[in-house]
Amino acid sequence: MFAIYGTSGLMYRGLAEDLRRVVPTLRSVRTRALEPEFDRPLTLPDADAGAARHAEHRGSAHALSSYSQLQRAPQARRALRTVADVMSRKPIALKHDMTVRQGWWTLYQRGVGQAPVLDRNGMIIGLLTRAELMQPERLPTPDGHALVWQALMAQPVTEVMISPVPAVSAQADLRRLALVLLDTGLQGLPVVDAEGRLEGFVTRSDILKAVVHDPPLDLWAG
Repeated sequence: MFAIYGTSGLMYRGLAEDLRRVVPTLRSVRTRALEPEFDRPLTLPDADAGAARHAEHRGSAHALSSYSQLQRAPQARRALRTVADVMSRKPIALKHDMTVRQGWWTLYQRGVGQAPVLDRNGMIIGLLTRAELMQPERLPTPDGHALVWQALMAQPVTEVMISPVPAVSAQADLRRLALVLLDTGLQGLPVVDAEGRLEGFVTRSDILKAVVHDPPLDLWAG
């Protein structure tokens, strides 16, 4: 289940397929969405064809060897299917009355690229991202007066956050989450419960780490 939250509260709740039709109207699409290409044939110059075949043969032999080792020493692993399997359960959140300086500093200190913004009741109203803060039209010119920069940093985060912002439930399918991330161009989404309370955060990096470290890739098939 997916939702969209803004400063006026819940704006949408439903399936990812319907959300994808709503997303293009949101401000969040200012972040450039990816345009993935699947099953694209790889062409090589003739001069490199022999070397490529040789490398492919060695790679296949290595893959077979690795696979046989896995077969000899099977590990108990389960398929990762939902957002709950990969999300962070200790999300970083910003208060609506924080300044841009405080929000930026929080992102820097915690080593994250984005964080949800909550109103006084703890409900999501937006998403502050470093990418949005670095939009050229937001920044003063390099020769701008120091007071201009101070004014920018003194603004409330609500002036520069992405809003409305999509959110996702912990039970949502990971493939549908990936589609929404691609459609919006966002690096991550807040995870909320049925009442819209923040309970986690999930990012593209979380999905990639799961692919690399957790289940065999064939568990994603089907």
